[in-house]
Amino acid sequence: MSNFPFLSVLTVAPLVGALVVAFLPRHRPELAKQVAFAWSLLVLVLSVVMWVSFKTGGDRFQFRESYSWIPNWGVSFTFAADGIALVMLMLIAVLVPLVILASWHDAESSKRSVPVYFALLLVLECTMIGVFAAADVFLFYVFFEVMLVPMYFLIGSYGGHQRQYAAVKFFLYSLVGGLFMLAAVIGLWVVGGKTFDWQALSQVDISTGTERWLFLGFFLAFAIKAPFFPFHTWLPDAGGAAPAGAAALLVGVLDKVGTFGILRYCLPLFPEASKWFAPWALALGVIGIVYAALLAVGQNDLKRLVSYTSIAHFGFIGVGIFAFTTQAGTGAVLYMLNHGLATGLLFLVVGMLISRRGSALISDFGGAGKLVPVLAGVLFFAGLASLALPGTAPFISEFLVLIGTFTVNKPVAIIATLGIILAAAYVLWMVQRTTQGTLNPALTEVDGMRRDLNLREKVVVAPLIALIVLLGFFPKPVTDVINPAVQATMDDIGRTDPAPSVGGTVQEAAK
Repeated sequence: MSNFPFLSVLTVAPLVGALVVAFLPRHRPELAKQVAFAWSLLVLVLSVVMWVSFKTGGDRFQFRESYSWIPNWGVSFTFAADGIALVMLMLIAVLVPLVILASWHDAESSKRSVPVYFALLLVLECTMIGVFAAADVFLFYVFFEVMLVPMYFLIGSYGGHQRQYAAVKFFLYSLVGGLFMLAAVIGLWVVGGKTFDWQALSQVDISTGTERWLFLGFFLAFAIKAPFFPFHTWLPDAGGAAPAGAAALLVGVLDKVGTFGILRYCLPLFPEASKWFAPWALALGVIGIVYAALLAVGQNDLKRLVSYTSIAHFGFIGVGIFAFTTQAGTGAVLYMLNHGLATGLLFLVVGMLISRRGSALISDFGGAGKLVPVLAGVLFFAGLASLALPGTAPFISEFLVLIGTFTVNKPVAIIATLGIILAAAYVLWMVQRTTQGTLNPALTEVDGMRRDLNLREKVVVAPLIALIVLLGFFPKPVTDVINPAVQATMDDIGRTDPAPSVGGTVQEAAK
C-alpha cells in the first residue's frame, strides 16, 4: 500500500461526499445524515490504513505525491506527510464522524437545510486534510484560506446567539492573517528561486533581514489562527456562537493549523529568524496561559469558557515549540493531538447539556447531575482531562512541555505552571456550578433535562474517553511517530538538547 495515493484520495473523498450529500432531497434529512456519516467512516478507515503503512524509521516525509498545477509559477499539487502531519490527519479522521453523530439534530433546530449542514462538515474535512497534507507552500495557502468558507457558513447560518457577528469576526481576523501570509508567500517565491516546493525552499539561503520579515508574515497568520495572545479575541465569540460540533472542530482541529504552520514553515524555512523571535513568542505564550485562564474563571457562558481554556492551552503549545528542545517539541505536538481529543469531548458534552437546557449560561444550571448523572459524569471526566489530570492524555503533553522548557528557560516554565493551578480553578468551578450542589428547581420543569445520554450520544463520547485514557497511560505509539519529525525540525534550526553536566545540573542549550 506504500504506493497508494493516500493523501490525494483523503483530500478529495470528503469533497465528493459533500457534493453527494448537498444534492440529496431536503425532505429526506435522515438520508443526508446517514450518507455523511458513512462517508466520514470511509475516510477514517483509509486514515487508519495510512497510519499502519507509515514507517516510523523511514523517510521524514512519506506518501509523497506531486501533480503539475501552474508550471509557469512553479505551483504543483504536492502532498506529503511527516509524523506531525500524520497525527493531525488521524485526529481529523476520528473527530469528524463523532461530530456528525453529535450534530444529528443541530441543523433541524436551526430551521435550515439539513443536507447543506452535513455537506459543509464534509467540505470542512476536505480543507482540513488538505492543509495538513500540503507540501507546496502555495497549495497550503489555498487550503488555509478556503478552510474559512465552510466554517463561516456553519457559524453564520447554523450558530446561536450573535452568530452573524461571530462569523464575520472569525472570517475577518483569519483573512487579515492570510493577507500577511500571502505577502510572505510571494516574497518567499521571489527569493527562493520561483518555486513553492517545501523541500526546495528549505535549502534556500536567505539574508537575515529578509528572513525576519518573511518569518513575521507567516507567524502573524499562524498566531491569529492558533490563536495566541493578543490575537485571540475572535475565538470566544466564534466558539460561543458556533454549533457544538462545529466548535469542536474549530478548537480541536482548525486552530492547530496555526501551531502546525509554525512547526512546518516558520522554523525550518526561517531558522535564524525563529531563534531571534523566540523570546517574544515565549512571552506571548506565558501571557496567554495566565491571561486566558483568568478570563475563563469569570465566564458564565459554557462555550465561551471552553474557548478561553483553549487559548490557555495554546499558550502551552507555543511555549513547547519555541523552547527548542525535543522534549518540549514532542510535548507540543502531542498536546495538539490530546487537546483536540479532550477539548473536542468537552465541547460536545457541553453541547449536549445546552441542547437539553436550552441555555448556555452556567447560572441556569445547578445540580444537573441529579437528573442526568451519566452526562454529568462525562462532563466531569472531560473537565479533568482538560486540566491535565495524571492518567489522562493531556497530562503527558503538559509534563513534556514543562520539563523540556525548564531545562533551557526556568522562568518561563515556572510561570507557565501557574496555568495548571488556574485550570483546576475554572474546570472544577464549572463542574460544581453546573452538575453538583443543590438542584436548581427550574431544571425539573425542562423536559430535556430528564433525558440522560442516549445510545447515539454514548457512541460519540465513548471513543474519545477511551483514547484519552489509553494515551494517558500508553502514548508510545504516537510519540514514536512524532519524535523523528520533531528531531528533524530541531535539526533544521540547528538546536540540540542541553546535556547534563558531571554535577547533574543542566547546561544551557547551545546557541
